[in-house]
Amino acid sequence: MDDILQGNWKQLKGQVKEWWGDLTDDDLTKIDGKRDKLVGALQERYGYTKERADQEVTRRLDEYQRSTQNYPTRM
Repeated sequence: MDDILQGNWKQLKGQVKEWWGDLTDDDLTKIDGKRDKLVGALQERYGYTKERADQEVTRRLDEYQRSTQNYPTRM
């Protein structure tokens, strides 16, 4: 799951901003595709517990991965 976030950060950055609109551009720069930093930012901005933030990240990345698997990659 961490590979999805790190490997696709440029594409996911906009999606992360959509999912969690209270995250600032500065937050996204600091997160830089690192799951632990995203979890920490969610805790700070939304008051989530670490467990809740981690669950939210897992849920969203699972949804993202499922949605991208439905579309064939173009060459």
